[in-house]
Amino acid sequence: MAERMNRPARAMQVWQILVAAAHERRTLTYGDLADILGFGGAGVLAQILGLIMNYCKSNNLPPLTVLVVNQNSGLPGEGLTTVDNLPRDRELVYRYNWYSRFPVGFPRFHGHTAKSFWCFS
Repeated sequence: MAERMNRPARAMQVWQILVAAAHERRTLTYGDLADILGFGGAGVLAQILGLIMNYCKSNNLPPLTVLVVNQNSGLPGEGLTTVDNLPRDRELVYRYNWYSRFPVGFPRFHGHTAKSFWCFS
């Protein structure tokens, strides 16, 4: 039986997807992202995206989660609290050299809070 991934592990996957999208200067809908991950719907993404949003904010990075948008409105969800100016912030994400950073790492031990799972090593 395959091991289920927790939210920090899923956030690592989403991070990689969003970095590739930023490199290609494109956005993804919540549904697109859910399909890539094999989720039945987009409703489970809020907490995963929240980990990425908080990581970016804590590390003074452009708000990578601004690339995930509602299919109908083309806007990020209301839970995205780190965006001041959507066009400017999206452009910052597109221009940032995400590949110059070490990949997000996942510690090899358990028992830490979700926030502590984020590190660059």
